[in-house]
Amino acid sequence: MCRITAYQFDAVATGKVEREDGTMTSVSSGSVGRRGTNVALWVLQVLTAALFVFASIPKLTADPMAVAGFDMMGLGTPGMYAIGVCEVLGAVALLVPILCGLAALAQILLMIGAVTYTAILFGGGPILILPVVTLIAVSVIAWARRDRTIALVGRVRRYLGR
Repeated sequence: MCRITAYQFDAVATGKVEREDGTMTSVSSGSVGRRGTNVALWVLQVLTAALFVFASIPKLTADPMAVAGFDMMGLGTPGMYAIGVCEVLGAVALLVPILCGLAALAQILLMIGAVTYTAILFGGGPILILPVVTLIAVSVIAWARRDRTIALVGRVRRYLGR
């Protein structure tokens, strides 16, 4: 019988675990690697959710700079509020296990719009870094949580009787 007696990160790094008799045995990256990946994904999801909440504050409080920016984009105040609400709802959904994959997919669409508008209105350069990095982060989350999205779709289909 094998058990991990040392830090689990050591098992991931070395690919070995200690048996009860003190000998070492090789293990696949299986459950230990998956657990580490899951923890890393949850950290990414929490950080991304926090980013979306912080990004929504100026929109939901009608900060004058946000209002001016959305007027310049042609979306106006209603568009600003709608995007702010989508950011908050998506941030909350990123923290719900069954919804996190779908939330990441929705946030991808939001971030494609953000990258596109930022590139068109301000050109390239440093101002484009944050939207692009956020787009990459939500894309990674969506890909890694695709099984949860599939499970959610399956639940909805069963509920609707299809």
